[in-house]
Amino acid sequence: MSIVVTGATGKLGRHVVEQLLEKVPADRVTVVVRDAHKAAGFAARGVRIAVADYNAPESFDGVFAAGDRVLLISGSEVDKGRVQQHKVVIDAARAAGVALLAYTSAPGRLTAALADDHRGTEEALLASGVPYTLLRNGWYHENYTENLAPVLEHGTVVAAAGEGRVSSAARADYAAAAVAVLTGEGHENATYELGGDHAWSFAEYAAELSRQTGREITYTPVTPEALTGILTGAGLPGPLAGVLADVDASIAKGELVVDGGDLSRLAGRPTTPLADAIAAALKG
Repeated sequence: MSIVVTGATGKLGRHVVEQLLEKVPADRVTVVVRDAHKAAGFAARGVRIAVADYNAPESFDGVFAAGDRVLLISGSEVDKGRVQQHKVVIDAARAAGVALLAYTSAPGRLTAALADDHRGTEEALLASGVPYTLLRNGWYHENYTENLAPVLEHGTVVAAAGEGRVSSAARADYAAAAVAVLTGEGHENATYELGGDHAWSFAEYAAELSRQTGREITYTPVTPEALTGILTGAGLPGPLAGVLADVDASIAKGELVVDGGDLSRLAGRPTTPLADAIAAALKG
């Protein structure tokens, strides 16, 4: 039996594999990647490498075995039919008779278009009959802290979130929850709503940036339409800019507040404070 992680060389996937290797022998871990060279570091540590592509169903032949526990990390190609891509993995998992398939989804309250592919994937997974765990990941701290340059350059946080709050957490926190499910018992056919322990507003985010940088950083609320224009002007593709503005509109409605405590319970510790993530990003 292997614990299999798809998308293992992505930003979340690497955290998951690193934390898995702290709990189980490397020869029990299989990573599914499109480019074996990117997983060379894992291979050197004894991890099994499987090369497969969500867009090539035949590439998943033989990747899974009966009894495997699989983490399907949602694909990043939002313009290439992600539900069908994910269904390729689900179908292969069903054919192999895996013991569990965990999927990184989106919060159940989220109505932004970003959630549509996740809802479609959840429906396909439940219809498949494969034992499942839905890991409905909230927003990542890194969605903000990895993009501090323009904020620091202009001295302002620009968002279309109004006074809405976000229960974000670090990627490492969400990875810890996934590892707990993959290595633990009793998670079959469970749904977890995952988010940080403390929700924050963008005004509070700007205030924390000010505190840590010693500079005045303000919060500038704008409309979703204005944000879309700002993002496209900065070079983002129009569809991606629209998705991000749509998420901000959901934040304004409170849809990214996840306060049930599932994430810290699964991780076995409090989630990473936003202030810690800011500090780490500023240190570079």
